[in-house]
Amino acid sequence: MAWSKFPYPDDAYVYTATSLKKAWPRLHAGDAEPFPKDPAIVDAWIAFHAGEFEKAAKLGLAAGVDGYTVANKATAMYATYLEKSEKKKLALFQEVAERCEAQQREQPKNPNAYYWHAYALGRYAQGISIVKALSQGIGNKVKQSLDTTVKLAPKHADAHVGLGTYHAEVIDKVGAMIGGLTYGAKKDEGLKLYKAALKLNPDSAISRVEYANGLIMLEGKKKMDEAVKLYEEAAACEPMDATERLDVELAKAELED
Repeated sequence: MAWSKFPYPDDAYVYTATSLKKAWPRLHAGDAEPFPKDPAIVDAWIAFHAGEFEKAAKLGLAAGVDGYTVANKATAMYATYLEKSEKKKLALFQEVAERCEAQQREQPKNPNAYYWHAYALGRYAQGISIVKALSQGIGNKVKQSLDTTVKLAPKHADAHVGLGTYHAEVIDKVGAMIGGLTYGAKKDEGLKLYKAALKLNPDSAISRVEYANGLIMLEGKKKMDEAVKLYEEAAACEPMDATERLDVELAKAELED
């Protein structure tokens, strides 16, 4: 069954190989992905940035293990934002996690083989419930993959966001004491990671949304004004591709709630 279409088609997100290369540092400030050498993978990224997630995933997979990152990102973004069926969404996250494990064996020094593994497992955990996921050992796998990402790519902003969210989710669900003793989750560390992510990628809407969510989980209503300010900043960000547009729309939805 075909994937749902990106709901905000906009020519502004359609890149050529030349214009994509020029915009690449800004577009990939979050995931620290290097510009690909293979033209087939460049085509996959062009499809991804335009919001053609299914096409991007297929082109990425057709290029072999070097194309797994674009395929994984396209699948993960589609599942996060556009897939309506919870069952299909969870299946897509499992598919990404499994593919990442294969990629890690082939490319053990590729940071995004670990980042998308953590991302997919983290979203899967949110889908089945964080407490249940922690009891299954998924939390430890998420943290391990994020730690490996940062070790391999210290400027990987999205991995810093992911680690911040790990600390926030664990403390929110099991409390500061159990979270700290059992899972190594610390409030101050979580907040520090969110701030570091914004320094690394100051134009990111999603970093602000996740930081705001984390603030509410870690600090409660006393930080609501600060969280709202972050949502407002995120909603005002200028999207440069389809995923960033979805991030901005998410921020707007948070403000409406």
